[in-house]
Amino acid sequence: MTRAACLARPLGAALALACVALAGCAGAPTAVVPPTLPVAPASWQSPLPWTPAAPAAAASRGAWWRVFDDATLDALVARGQRDNPGLAVLAARLRQAGAASAFAGAATLPRLDASARATRQRSSANRPGGSYGATLSSTTQNDHALGLAASWEVDLFGRIDNEIAAARATEAQTAADLAAARLVLAADIAASYFTLRQIDAELAVLAQSIEAQRRAVALLDTRHAGGAASGLDLAQQQAQLDATRTTIDLLRRQRPLVEHALASLVGATPGEALVAARPAADATAASIGADAPATALLPAAPPLPLALPSEVLQRRPDITAAQQAVAAANAQLGIAGAGFYPSLVLGASGGLDSRALAALLDAPSLLWSVGASVAQTVFDGGRNRARVESARAGQDAAGASYRAVVLRAVQEVEDGLAGLDGLGRAAASADAASASADRALAIAQAREAGGLATWLDVLTARQRALDARRQAVQIRGQQLVGTAALVKALGGGWDAAANATALASPESLPASQAD
Repeated sequence: MTRAACLARPLGAALALACVALAGCAGAPTAVVPPTLPVAPASWQSPLPWTPAAPAAAASRGAWWRVFDDATLDALVARGQRDNPGLAVLAARLRQAGAASAFAGAATLPRLDASARATRQRSSANRPGGSYGATLSSTTQNDHALGLAASWEVDLFGRIDNEIAAARATEAQTAADLAAARLVLAADIAASYFTLRQIDAELAVLAQSIEAQRRAVALLDTRHAGGAASGLDLAQQQAQLDATRTTIDLLRRQRPLVEHALASLVGATPGEALVAARPAADATAASIGADAPATALLPAAPPLPLALPSEVLQRRPDITAAQQAVAAANAQLGIAGAGFYPSLVLGASGGLDSRALAALLDAPSLLWSVGASVAQTVFDGGRNRARVESARAGQDAAGASYRAVVLRAVQEVEDGLAGLDGLGRAAASADAASASADRALAIAQAREAGGLATWLDVLTARQRALDARRQAVQIRGQQLVGTAALVKALGGGWDAAANATALASPESLPASQAD
């Protein structure tokens, strides 16, 4: 054994021990996932107390729109989930992120490359020689070679592990972004659909109002011609009729705009008729005085959720996406930190090389090599330190964004619950006002039949009843749109039966409310 070979063994052992020692002190951070939601508002407007919970991206969000039992809405949401181009973009990005994650994971395995070469070459007679003054001649020869080369980087300092963690966190973040887009799309489709139905219901009421006001104008015109009514009364009634016609025109103008927006959401052309106007929107005089309220044209709003805030928020995909962004940023910090330490690559190659093809498989044609290479940056002008600072700043930004997302989520749920709670009280008041106006109309009709009131009194009472119905329709529409917004804020639908059980259980409430 040569002296160089004798020295190679202790030097190799010393190199291995040095690498192990450096690995122990590298301290490259690994990905850390934020464990819980970092917000616990004391003013949460829920009958149940706050408890922290970890985000749960896999929690079922359910087909919440089916609670409205509307086949048209179900078909619109299904079409949007299938044809919306924004979802197609995010789905492609998710596949791209999955491929990037697989690419990063492949770095843990050895790499094996095969090569083959067959050349005929002529060397230069003027090439540099092995010694000064040597005479060289030009030669022409063949070169045939087959080879295999294997290499494997030993991940001593966690760079590859952190690259894998970053890629997987990015993939999870992209999946959460896709889930968020699906949730937002379904809520926006529902909101647009409910707006269309509200417009139809308002048009139905206004059509009844138009007929009642026409009758009032005709009656006042006759009375004015006979000297029994003033021109002021006739002019005021005509002005009211004209104002109602203007309102109808504005609503009819608004409807196609909402339908065009809905078409964009479901991936259809704006000119496509997606939601046919309800027949009640073209109501005539025959429908005046009908007992069925106009709110029957709208689905009923489901009861509000009473689940714990932490439980309803943990399903929000944007919170999961923000959480995964923190994990990816933390892994990037680990990648940058590993740049301070050397990299170790093990390699081996072997093959056959011969100038004659017939001798390529002979034993003398065999060649091979085995070894290891270590690379360590000695001076980079502060580049790696700058990369670490950049990664640390990215980690801080991701953490702040995560907290901002949670705070915004809490605000959106608070706003949604408060808004729907107020609309619920307003709806009850509007229903009571509509019932009172209907009773007043019935009394006026009875008085007119008994000769104690005029037909004009009946028309006036009927107009007030129709105004009350329209207000009830508007509030119901706002409730439905607000429900879609709350579903979006909660990260999906909710179990009404479970909420009712929770509300009925005194032990589940704070002491002040249980009493």
